[in-house]
Amino acid sequence: MERPTPRAVAAGLVSLLALVATSLVAGPAAAVGGEAAPCALPRTGVHHSLGLDDWNGAYPRPDHTLDAVMLFLSFPDSRPVTTPAELAADHFPATTRFFQRASYGKFTLRPHPQRQWIRMPEPSVSYGIQRDWEGGRRSAYLRDAIEAADPHVDFSKYDVVYLVADPDAPGVDSDATKVVNFDRPLSADGTDIRRVVTVFEQHPPDHNVLAHETGHVFDLPDLYHRPSDGKGDWDTYVGDWDVMGSQFGLAPDLFGWHKWKLGWLDDRQVTCIQGDRLVTLEPMAAVPVPGASIGTRLAVIRTGEGSVVAVEARSATGNDSATCTEGVLLYRIRNETPSGGGPVDVLDTHPDTDACWDRSVYPPLADAPLRVGETFSVPGVHTTVEVTDRTPSGAWTVRITTGT
Repeated sequence: MERPTPRAVAAGLVSLLALVATSLVAGPAAAVGGEAAPCALPRTGVHHSLGLDDWNGAYPRPDHTLDAVMLFLSFPDSRPVTTPAELAADHFPATTRFFQRASYGKFTLRPHPQRQWIRMPEPSVSYGIQRDWEGGRRSAYLRDAIEAADPHVDFSKYDVVYLVADPDAPGVDSDATKVVNFDRPLSADGTDIRRVVTVFEQHPPDHNVLAHETGHVFDLPDLYHRPSDGKGDWDTYVGDWDVMGSQFGLAPDLFGWHKWKLGWLDDRQVTCIQGDRLVTLEPMAAVPVPGASIGTRLAVIRTGEGSVVAVEARSATGNDSATCTEGVLLYRIRNETPSGGGPVDVLDTHPDTDACWDRSVYPPLADAPLRVGETFSVPGVHTTVEVTDRTPSGAWTVRITTGT
């Protein structure tokens, strides 16, 4: 639909932060109660805190259908050789299916890809697009993109905004794909735009890259380790075990702790362990059986004021269908550790071996899960985890003992 003039876009674009939104709003407290309550870490002020006692209202919570607009940006210095439809198909419906499986059908990401290219006013090379983007040029890119798109799209209809650049433009760097948070929201069409996903992927793109970036839109942290010199291993914290670590992981389903935070696991599926307990864990990626009772998916041991050890089962199903090992995975969570600093550490229960060296993003953690008959003592917290059996349905029976 044609509009006579572009709608006003707030001048706050000139002040951006690539990682931290400075004005965060606490949402209503999450309904964490019953047996799970003692292990629900409080949310702290660090970026993408993994505390989950309440929800940060600055982020949309994906516990219902959310609408995402996908805008395609071309530049004066390049004629696109792909079409918006081809680029949209690089990401959808795959990303929607990833989240539908991860959420057990509780969340649908509904894409609205636009059909035409939106012309940027400046050549692609003028914006200095790169991973560590200079703030002034990044601001100019975002200002130009929103202003160019404004006559063509009603931003008030959408919860998520994807800005997809022509991948063949000479100034586009595929390593620059990220979520950009604004320290002050933009105002367009009577709605606040707090963040956008800037997509610079090649065609075809990296695997699961949009699922990773969209996770940030829902307040999930980066779980990879970025070496100070940009060289070396990036996947030493969690290996293959969560898409927020690596989009190339063999088992990219979200950790159970993330699913609890997002509202996809309810308190009946989470148990807080004290003393000696025998618990049966349904595989994290397994689709619930219609009409069946809700089983436990996550066991948690509180280890400090801001830390826990989580225990969950991972099997070759759903988003984890390509995993090369199955078993019971253990990981530490710290609510005071910010995104990118290692808020989650997978515990390697087989420190002397590795696995799947030809496929894994980090083979030393590829065999991290415990198998039937194995026991692991968690260092420093007087806790042992023993996998005693696997049921005919594929669940894992685990004995967890805490205390001195």
